[in-house]
Amino acid sequence: MRAVVAVLSFVLGLSAMTGAQAGPVTYRVLEFSELEGWEADDQAAALAVFRETCRDMQDPDWTVLCKTAADWDDARTFFELHFSPVLIEDGTPMLFTGYYEPELRGSRYRGGPYQYPIYRLPDEAADRPFLSRAEIEESGALTGRGLEIAWIDDPVDVYFLQVQGSGRVRLDDGTALRVGYGGKNGHEYRSVGKELIRLGELDEHSVSADRIRDWVREKGEEGRKLLQRNPSYVFFREVNQVPADRGPLGAMNRSITALRSIAVDPSRVTLGAPVWIETNGAENMRRLMIAQDTGAAVKGAQRADIFFGTGQAAGARAGAVKEGGRMVVLMPIQRAYALAEAL
Repeated sequence: MRAVVAVLSFVLGLSAMTGAQAGPVTYRVLEFSELEGWEADDQAAALAVFRETCRDMQDPDWTVLCKTAADWDDARTFFELHFSPVLIEDGTPMLFTGYYEPELRGSRYRGGPYQYPIYRLPDEAADRPFLSRAEIEESGALTGRGLEIAWIDDPVDVYFLQVQGSGRVRLDDGTALRVGYGGKNGHEYRSVGKELIRLGELDEHSVSADRIRDWVREKGEEGRKLLQRNPSYVFFREVNQVPADRGPLGAMNRSITALRSIAVDPSRVTLGAPVWIETNGAENMRRLMIAQDTGAAVKGAQRADIFFGTGQAAGARAGAVKEGGRMVVLMPIQRAYALAEAL
């Protein structure tokens, strides 16, 4: 599970971008012919990702489909025979954003430029409110306790790592390590992008992750104090068991796949389910994704975060996504019609 997913969710906050509150949930069964671009997509890529996590789905309807998927060669036919597209709505407009796995520079030991720690979760912070971000950074309460996983050369990178919830660290000895979400301090997340808008430093149309990075770095101590206005603080764990060529772990504790995995609201969309997305914007995507992740800012039936991969280029692409469109969940046929008829 990521801490606070999506570059743009971080920047503005969900409520500010949607301008609406969730209402009653409705289900409408569609035909595959109603999915724009369905015939042109590579469903085999989505089927491979579906197989990665479907074995962890415990509901009988899904376990049967997972077993069937293991021996199916024609991906498009598999989805068309065993699923029905269902448009789930709750009154909030569609919003797509993006997220990625950042890469940082660091060391196992403090020294030189490496002065900013990534911490493991302290025992006293598990399942209870803990110190705020400012209190952790100013009091030194965690210093010298052996909780440091690594030391990073840029405090802004540490902050954005917490926003994304997972990342890779290139160490000064030539090795690397991966970290994933290990817990948080129990404080509500507060958007520093919204704070910059409130202060008149940036406007809503120009605010972005890169603009915030630049502002914080340029302002020095003032920038550091701005970040501390977000009291939420994320702790990490090492996840080096994940091969370097695989994506970070998602909410299902399986590697996610660039441009085939999305984060969803699990109260609206079953984790592991195939989801057709149609984005209207710079990306203009028409493709089948798998719902493998969640995030604190991803709320609502028409809300998704697209995983763009690892590194700076993926981050730049993810940070530019703030798009409308629609998402349609592929559900086991009998369940799809049962839900629609129950309304």
